[in-house]
Amino acid sequence: MTEVRPTGEASPSLWERDEEVAAITAVVDTLCADRSSPGNLLVLRGEAGLGKTALLAETRRIAEQRGCTVWSARGGETLRSVPFNVVRQLLQPALMSMLPEEVREYLGDWYDIAGPALGVAEPGDRHIDPQGVCEGLTAAVRRLARRDWPLVLTVDDVHWADQETLHWLAVLAERLAEVPVLVVVARRPGEVSGVSARHLDAVAEAAEHPVTVLSALTPLATAGLTRATLGENADAAFCREVWAVTGGNPYETVELLAKVQDSELEPVETHAGELRALNRSARGGGLVARLEQLGIDSTRFAWAAAIIGTDITVDLVARLATLNRDDAVRCAELLRGARILTVPDPGTGRTGVADLEFVHPLIATAVYNSIPDALRRAMHGIAARIVTDSGRGAASASRHLLEVHPDDDEELVWQLREAAREHLATGAPDAARRCLERALEEPPRPEVHAHVLYELGRATFLTAPARTIGHLRTALGMSGLDGAARVDAVVRLSQALLHNNQTEEALRTVEAEAARLEPGPARMRLQAVRFMWEGVHAGETSTPGRSERLADLAATCTGRDNSERALLVLRGFDAMMCGENAEEVAEICDRALVNGRLAPGFGWTDSEWGVELLLMLAGVYAYTDRLDRAESLYNEALRAYETAGWSGGHLALAHAYVGLGHRRRGRLVAAEKSLRESLRLAERVGRGLPLYWTATCNLVDTLLARGHVDEARAVAERHGFAPPYPSTIVLPDLRSVRGRLLLAAGRTEDGVNELEAAEKAAASRGHHNPVHVFWAADLARALAGTDPARAARLAVEYRRQAERFGTDTAIGEALRCAAALETGQRAVRLAAQAVAYLESSPCQYEHAVARVEYGILARSKTDLERGLALARSCGADGLAARARAELASVTGPAPTTTPAPAGGRAPDNRP
Repeated sequence: MTEVRPTGEASPSLWERDEEVAAITAVVDTLCADRSSPGNLLVLRGEAGLGKTALLAETRRIAEQRGCTVWSARGGETLRSVPFNVVRQLLQPALMSMLPEEVREYLGDWYDIAGPALGVAEPGDRHIDPQGVCEGLTAAVRRLARRDWPLVLTVDDVHWADQETLHWLAVLAERLAEVPVLVVVARRPGEVSGVSARHLDAVAEAAEHPVTVLSALTPLATAGLTRATLGENADAAFCREVWAVTGGNPYETVELLAKVQDSELEPVETHAGELRALNRSARGGGLVARLEQLGIDSTRFAWAAAIIGTDITVDLVARLATLNRDDAVRCAELLRGARILTVPDPGTGRTGVADLEFVHPLIATAVYNSIPDALRRAMHGIAARIVTDSGRGAASASRHLLEVHPDDDEELVWQLREAAREHLATGAPDAARRCLERALEEPPRPEVHAHVLYELGRATFLTAPARTIGHLRTALGMSGLDGAARVDAVVRLSQALLHNNQTEEALRTVEAEAARLEPGPARMRLQAVRFMWEGVHAGETSTPGRSERLADLAATCTGRDNSERALLVLRGFDAMMCGENAEEVAEICDRALVNGRLAPGFGWTDSEWGVELLLMLAGVYAYTDRLDRAESLYNEALRAYETAGWSGGHLALAHAYVGLGHRRRGRLVAAEKSLRESLRLAERVGRGLPLYWTATCNLVDTLLARGHVDEARAVAERHGFAPPYPSTIVLPDLRSVRGRLLLAAGRTEDGVNELEAAEKAAASRGHHNPVHVFWAADLARALAGTDPARAARLAVEYRRQAERFGTDTAIGEALRCAAALETGQRAVRLAAQAVAYLESSPCQYEHAVARVEYGILARSKTDLERGLALARSCGADGLAARARAELASVTGPAPTTTPAPAGGRAPDNRP
C-alpha cells in the first residue's frame, strides 16, 4: 500500500484501499475498451464494516465516470426467504422502464420462463424448472448488456442473497465469456451453509481474479482518518485509542468519529477514555438504548422498517406502525438524524423522497433483533395482510407468513399453499417447500393435512427425494387423499424410492396400491408404472415371469387411453431388449401413438408419466432401424424442453438422445457435438445420475467410432466411466461400450473380462438384442486368436439372435463378425453379404465399416474408395485413414472375387 489517505472525493472508508481501487479501475477499463470484450467478475470478502460497501460505491463512481451503466442490489439478512429478491433489485428497474411489448422483445422466448421470476409476467399453472429460469435470466442480461453497454452489476452482502439469486449468479459466472458485463460482489466470510454456500463457492471459483480479502485499518491509517475528520490537532494517544476501540474497522471508526463530533469531545489524550462508551452506543445494546431515547413512536417506526426490510417507504411504515402521516415523517427525520436510517443510494434505482434504508446492515440486524418476539411475529402478520391487501399476492406475503406464530389458522394454511403454488410457477421449489412446511406447523385441518403433505412431496421431489418419501408416506397413511391425487402420490413415492436406490420398496408400494383398486385406468396406470420400474432397473436378475405377464397384459390393450398406451410402450421396449422380432416390436409401439404422434397428456413435458416412458418408446424405434421416427421424437423432446425452459436433467437427456440418434444414423460429428452439450448440462445436475452415465457412455462410443481412441479414454477417465455402474439401464449397454474401449486401448485382458461381465449381465436379464448389447461381436474377435472354438460359437449365436431380431443392421453386423473369423473366399462372401444388408440399413457408419472391410478382403479399389467416401461423410477419421492406407497398397486389375452388390442383398450362402 503506497498511501493511506483516499484520493479525490472517495469515502473515508477507502483509506488503505489503493490496491483494491486500482484492481477495480483496471477491470472497468477492460470492459469499456471493446464491445466484444468478455465479462469479468470480482469478489470482495471481508468482515462486517471493513469497507465492502464503500468499495462498491467507488466501483459505481469509477464506472459512471467512464460512461458505464451501473445496476446495484443488496442482500438482506431477513430477506433470504424471498426468492429472486436480489436479481429483481438488479434487473427490474431496467425492465420497468420499458413498455410491456419491449420487455417481451428483450426476454424473447424466455418471457414466460424468466418473466415471473423477475416480476414482469404473471406466473402460470405449471412448475418451472429452476435451471431454465437461470438460463432465461442470463439471456436477459446478455440482451440488456447489448443495449446498455458497458454494463456493471454490483451486489452487496451477497452472502444474504436468496438461494435462487445465488443459483443464477453461479450460472452467470460460468457464462461471462459470452456476456459482456462486469459483476462485482461483496460478501462476509461464513454466514451461509448448504446449497447457498456451494453456489457462492461456484461464483468465487469462476472469477479470473483471486478473491480480494479486506483487512482492518492500520494504526497509521486510523490516525490519518481521525485527523482528517476531527482536525489535525487530534493527538497521537487519542488516535491510538480510536484504533484500539474499533480494531481498525472502517465503519466503526467512521461512526465513532461521528459520535465524537456530535458530542463535541476534544480529541486529546485526557478524553480518550470516553471513546469506549461512545463506541458502545453505536451498536448492539447501546444502539437499542439510543433508539429508545428517541421515543416510543420512533422505536415503533424503526421496528416496522426492520420488519419491511426492503423498499421501505414512510407511508408503508406508517401503516405497519399504526402512525399517522405527520408522526411518521417526524420519526423518519429523527432516525435519519440519529444515523439509523438514511435515503437509499441512487444506484439502487429508488430515489423517491419517501424512500428509506438502514445506514448499515449491522444496524438493521440490531433493530430487528430488539423487537420482542411476540410483537415481531404479530407485526409480520400485519405486514402480510398489508402486502396481500395491496394485491401483490400470497407469494409476496409469504416471507411474513413464515414468521407468524402457529395458531390453527385455516386461512393462513390456504395462503401458504397458494404461495407455494406461485413459487413453483416461478421456479423456486425451495421457497415452496418452506411455505408448505410452515403450513404443517399451523396445523392444517384433518381433511386438508394429507393434501398439504402431498403438495410438499411434489415440491421436494427434485431437490430432496428422501424428504419426499417421508412426506408422501405420511400423506398416504392419512384420510383425505383420494382418487387421482392418491394414485399420483403413489407414483411419485415410487419414483422417489427408485431415485433413492430403494427399488424393491418402490415396486411393493405400487403393487400394493394397485391391488386395492378395481380394474380401470387408475389400476392400469399403477401396473404400467411397476413394469416401467422393473424395465429400467439394471439389477442382477429380472423379475421371474415379468416379460410373460407384461405380454399378456399388453395383449388386451388397444391404445384407447394413456394407461394402455404406456403398457404398449413397456411391452415394446421389453420385447426389443429381449431381441424379439423387430417388425412385431415396432408394431406394438405404433399402437401407442395417435395418428403417428404422441397422444395428448403423453408429451415430453407432461408430468403424469415422466420422461422414462417416452425415452423407451424412442429407443425402440432407434434400435429397430426406424430412425426417422426415433429422431423425430428426440428432436421433439429437445424443442419441448428448450421452449419450456427445462435446462436441467431433462434437457441433458434430450441432447444425449439426439446424439444417440446421430450416432445410430452415422452422423458422428453431430453426435459428438450433441453429446458434449449433454455432458456439460449433466455436470451441472450432478455426477453419478443415470443421465450422466447416458451422456458419457454415448460420447465414449461415438469417439471410438470416429477413431479417437485417446480422447475416448480421456473422457472415460475424466468422467468416471467404470464400475460400479448405475442402477438403471443405459442405452447402449455400458459394459459393452467399456469393453470395446478397453480393447481399442490395447488392454485386451481387461476388455475380455468386461465383455464377459456384459455377457453374464445380459443373460441374467434376458437381454439378447444384438444391437443394444453388442458384447458378443467384440468378444468373438478378441478371442479369435486364443480360443477360436469359443469365438466361433459366439459368432454363430450372435448371428442366430440377429436373424431372430431381423433388422438389416443386426444381420449385417453379425455377418461382419462371421467374416472376421473366416479366411479366403468364405470370408469374402460373408463380407459381401454384410455389405448388402448394411447398405439397406439406415446406419451409415456400420455400412462404411463393412464396405472398407470387404474392400480389404477382396482387394477391391472400388469398394475401398466407396468406403473411404462413406467414412469421410460420417466423420469416422480412423476408418478413413485405414481405407486410405489400404488403397495405397491396392494395385492391378479388378478382383476376381464376388463383388459386393451396389444395391440390394447378396445371396444368403449360409452353410
